[in-house]
Amino acid sequence: MIVRRSTSELEKMRASGVLVYQILQKLGDMVEEGTVLWDLEVSAAKMMADAGAKPAFKNYKPASAETAYPFVLCTSVNHEIVHGMPTKGRKVKRGDIVSIDTGLSMNGYFGDSAITVGVGEISDSAKRLMKVTEEALELAIQQVQVGNRLFDVSGAVERHVTSNGFSVVREMVGHGIGTKLHEEPQVPNYVDRQQENPRLKEGMVMAIEPMVNMGKADMKILPDKWTAVAVDGLPSAHFEHVVAVTANGPWVLTKP
Repeated sequence: MIVRRSTSELEKMRASGVLVYQILQKLGDMVEEGTVLWDLEVSAAKMMADAGAKPAFKNYKPASAETAYPFVLCTSVNHEIVHGMPTKGRKVKRGDIVSIDTGLSMNGYFGDSAITVGVGEISDSAKRLMKVTEEALELAIQQVQVGNRLFDVSGAVERHVTSNGFSVVREMVGHGIGTKLHEEPQVPNYVDRQQENPRLKEGMVMAIEPMVNMGKADMKILPDKWTAVAVDGLPSAHFEHVVAVTANGPWVLTKP
């Protein structure tokens, strides 16, 4: 069932979303050559605690998972697509790209967002991958209009990504969000004709998150049971915003 949120609920979601945005901006600024991923984890946990928020990812265990996720952040480096772990001792190096994904809840409502940042000078191909992925997210957001359908959002991502020679990851998708981290509907980054294509109505809220591979779309899960990686070893980028459907158009709840 797709839940439609009231204006007061959306305001609460925006408070959570803006906090996620602020945390990600600070973490992104921390990333430089030699940064230890664990330091990002510690900083994020402290910022959430100081704001009175609860981390959404730590100890989260969906039905499909064998183990609960142990961290506040997902930090995915280079060919890691999503759910990379900020383990102690792991440092980033110049030329890496790092996707940072996190979520939290305040007052019973969730926020969720992701960014990808470069470490020092990165390759032109990595810059282009990040640019196209972020553009795909913005194009998808533009389709969050009353009367449009879910596939208008999904198709906007798919068209932009594939027309630029990159690949959309199919196994990982966006999602509805509200009083739970993951709600209906699923929001694929491609048009999946086997999925329902609901019409967008005022009050619906979606976490839209293109995950884009430089090479082939094929992915696999590492032995840690969480980290998804590109099989061909080429880089992947990830950007995400939570967006509400309103009478006045899309409202990005994970921006100030």
